[in-house]
Amino acid sequence: MSILPNRHASSRLILWGITVTLTTVGLTSTQAEFSSRVQDRIPTVFVAEVDAIIHPVSAEFMLQTIARADNEDVELIVFILRTPGGLVESTRTITSSMITSRTPVVVYVSPSGARAASAGFFITLAADVAAMAPGTHIGAAHPVSGSGQQMDETTSQKATEDLSAFARSLATQRHRNVELSETAVTESKAFTEEEALSAEPPLIDLIAVNLEDLLAQLDGQTLSRFNGESILVHTAGARIERLEMTWRQNVLSAIARPEIAYLLFSLGTLGLTIELWSPGAVVPGIVGGLCLLLAFFAFQILPVNIAGVLLMVFGLTLLALEMVSTSFGLLAAGGIVSLMLGS
Repeated sequence: MSILPNRHASSRLILWGITVTLTTVGLTSTQAEFSSRVQDRIPTVFVAEVDAIIHPVSAEFMLQTIARADNEDVELIVFILRTPGGLVESTRTITSSMITSRTPVVVYVSPSGARAASAGFFITLAADVAAMAPGTHIGAAHPVSGSGQQMDETTSQKATEDLSAFARSLATQRHRNVELSETAVTESKAFTEEEALSAEPPLIDLIAVNLEDLLAQLDGQTLSRFNGESILVHTAGARIERLEMTWRQNVLSAIARPEIAYLLFSLGTLGLTIELWSPGAVVPGIVGGLCLLLAFFAFQILPVNIAGVLLMVFGLTLLALEMVSTSFGLLAAGGIVSLMLGS
C-alpha cells in the first residue's frame, strides 16, 4: 500500500514559509527606514575657518559655504573668524549674504589671541550669534585708504560716516550696543570678549572656550533672525562638517596681501629683465612671467594706486639699466627713489 502526501499539510508549509519570508523582508525594510529617519534627524553643523584678509577670495569662500548650507538644509553655520580687516565692498557682500541666509550664521572669533578687527568687526555684528573665545578682541573699524595713501579730510569724513551708519544699522537690527559699535568706527575703539559681553546692551552673545562649548551653549536656544523671525536650533550630537578653502582659494588668498603682491611684482620684473638681457636663459623669463601674472591678479583684488605701480615699474627699469650701462650710480639712485615713492 502506497502512502500519498498530505496536500493540505504541504500547502500549509508553503504558506508558512512565504509568511516568514515576507515578515523578515518587512522587518528589514522597516528597520532600514527607521535608521534612515534617525539619520535624517541628526543635525548637521558646517564649520568653516576664515583666517585671511577680507577680500573677494575670502568672500567667495564664505558665500559658497552659506549657499551650500541653504541647499542642504543645514542646522547651523559656524565661521571661525580671525582677520586684521579688509575691503569694504567684500565686507558688505558677506554681511548681505549672512543676513539673507536661510541658515542661521554664527561668527566665532577664535582661538585665544585672535582678533576680528575692522572688516571682521562688521561681519561679527551681522551674525545671528556673535561669539568670542577668551583672550580675543574685536573693533578698531575706522576706515583707512586701501592704497596706503592718507585720505583727505573730506574723503575721510565721508567714509567714516558711511561705515558708522553701517555699524549702527547692523547693531540696531541685531539688538547689540549701538553706541559702542559706532565708537569702534569713529574712534577706532577695540573691545575684549569680557568688555563686549558685559556692555549694556552687549556687543556679543556669548563667550565659548572652544567649538564644543559653543555648540553646547547654543543647543535648544531660540535665535532671532535679522528679519525678526525666530528659529530654534538643536546642536546636541550634531554632525560636524568642516569646510575648507580650495587650493585655488588658498593660493589666491595668500598672494592677495600688499607685501606679497609687491614682492611678486618685483621678482617678475627682474626675471623678465634678465631674460631680455640674456636671451635663451628661459627660466628667468618663465618665472618672471608667472610672478607678474600673479602680481597683476593680486592688484585686481587689492586697491592699487596706479601712479604707485608706474613708479615701481620705472624704478625697476632704471635698476635693470644700471646693470648694463655705466651711469656712475645715477640710474640706480633714480630707481631706488622711484621704488620708495611707488611703495
